[in-house]
Amino acid sequence: MAQIANRQLSRELDGQATDILVQIFADRVLVLVTQFGKVGSLIQASIPETTPLPPPPPAPDTTQPNRQPLPPPPAAIQLTPLLGSAPSEHMQTLFSLYASQIATIVWVQQSTHSLTPSRRSVVVGLALRKSEETEDGGITEREKTVFEGVMSMLYEVLN
Repeated sequence: MAQIANRQLSRELDGQATDILVQIFADRVLVLVTQFGKVGSLIQASIPETTPLPPPPPAPDTTQPNRQPLPPPPAAIQLTPLLGSAPSEHMQTLFSLYASQIATIVWVQQSTHSLTPSRRSVVVGLALRKSEETEDGGITEREKTVFEGVMSMLYEVLN
């Protein structure tokens, strides 16, 4: 596997130091998101070559310039756990959401900035602080804030 690029960014999200690392290889893209300084659970996201990618999202809303619109993950996305597992069923659902969204952003950004877009599998490593679960099992405001912050960081790293 020949390494092509390596980019990283650190930022505090909701009071927690958060690091994102993107390494682009000839056959895969590795994206690590950690609040613990370790790899965490690894999930591979792949998509069939025949599945159309969503278009790039529109420019941010002028009333919320810091909130980046996200492309919807394709229905045909395939998530394969590779190593480790989330600490709870709630976190597993959240990790699947992260992996799907991160992979979609990578694919859309690559197709936007390349003459020969690639559908390389995206391996996502997640080591995120567990948050308090709501009674209905829904996503908390803290989780939304961290999710939006991670996606914003990913856009920054990829651009």
